[in-house]
Amino acid sequence: MNVFERIESEVRGYCRVFPTTFTHARSATLVDERGREYIDFFAGAGALNYGHNPPAIKRALIEYLSGDHVVHTLDMYTAAKRRFLEVFEEVVLKPRELDFKVMFPGPTGTNAVEAALKLARKATGRANVISFTNGFHGMTLGSLALTGNASKREGAGVPLTHVSRMPYEGYMRRGDSIAHLDALIGDSSSGVDLPAAVIVETVQAEGGVNVASGRWLRELRRITRERGILLIVDDIQVGCGRTGRFFSFEDAGITPDIVTLSKSLSGYGLPFAITIFRRELDLWSPGEHNGTFRGFNPAMVTATAALEHFWRDGTVPSMVGEKAALTRRRLEAIAMRTPFVRAIRGRGMIRGVECESGRLAGAVSKAAFDRGLIIETAGADDEVVKLLPPLTITPAELERGLDILADAFRTVALREEDEDEMVDRIASAPPVIHAGQS
Repeated sequence: MNVFERIESEVRGYCRVFPTTFTHARSATLVDERGREYIDFFAGAGALNYGHNPPAIKRALIEYLSGDHVVHTLDMYTAAKRRFLEVFEEVVLKPRELDFKVMFPGPTGTNAVEAALKLARKATGRANVISFTNGFHGMTLGSLALTGNASKREGAGVPLTHVSRMPYEGYMRRGDSIAHLDALIGDSSSGVDLPAAVIVETVQAEGGVNVASGRWLRELRRITRERGILLIVDDIQVGCGRTGRFFSFEDAGITPDIVTLSKSLSGYGLPFAITIFRRELDLWSPGEHNGTFRGFNPAMVTATAALEHFWRDGTVPSMVGEKAALTRRRLEAIAMRTPFVRAIRGRGMIRGVECESGRLAGAVSKAAFDRGLIIETAGADDEVVKLLPPLTITPAELERGLDILADAFRTVALREEDEDEMVDRIASAPPVIHAGQS
């Protein structure tokens, strides 16, 4: 038994899906201790939009650490924090005319969500929050209360309260989910308390790559504004360029009240999160929300380098658009050849291939891994094969990864055909009569 199985908790998950020991990584390639290379269509669950060890960001980090600059400071002022705030304002906020304040709540996405919930409740004096079916917002109790997945919620061990769940776009087979939401909020007899906030992912990544349309999001913004409800956009997995623009809500032409960012914000896979919000919502008293690791300066350095290198010149959206178009075409071709594929969906460089079952999606993921591709599954029953390549993946790497994925789908489809034929033969075979049997 290896040390991982002997010592590490049974809660470990991804290592069971990708059972090898990784040692090196560069761009869109992972290397294990046997020297085998894998193309990465997982990108740290969206934490590595710029790939593994991007040179410009790595250089900034090494220079900072080698100069004995401060690493841990809680929320004290540092030169690294000052520079990050200056560049974030200049490159992200001002061009989008966002007069937002920036809060450092702690290093993870769920920290950012917890801070957003607390702020919304403080600002409105109301407790209820609306989230959506198939949503995922984190694993701490407040965030978990918003999350739809039953197995994740069961891990809490306590009641998860003060949340009303509403149908996401496309969840209802009949009827308009946004009209349904509007009706329930506006009816004092619906049983749904007027919420402090509505929290939404414009693309539900963990929920199965479910995409909200611009029209749906604009209606949600109209409803929340008219009823005095704060709109929180959780951009933790699909922000930082994953859908093309820096924020995933930009294409819809809306401005949320609060936004949560983490994952690829640091640009290097370092833990880093912020909660940003309209200036007039900054009602915090000093120290009212805090955390020991909210001043992780190396992540501020790498985040600044990522903004400078990838966002100042404005080339990311076009880069994403070209690769997204290629990916969509290749996935559509896979779907046409694969009987068990139900749908293709996504935006930008997050794409999902819905299969008939989680068993089939899992088989595709395994077949891809066996061929040198890291790709995960998502959705209520893990029935969606989810593509999250680094935004910086080269066209050649992307094509190679898509070739492997196509081969994995083809292999699983042929295996299913063989099994179906075997079942048919067994079912149609005459009964075997043994001696003495009538």
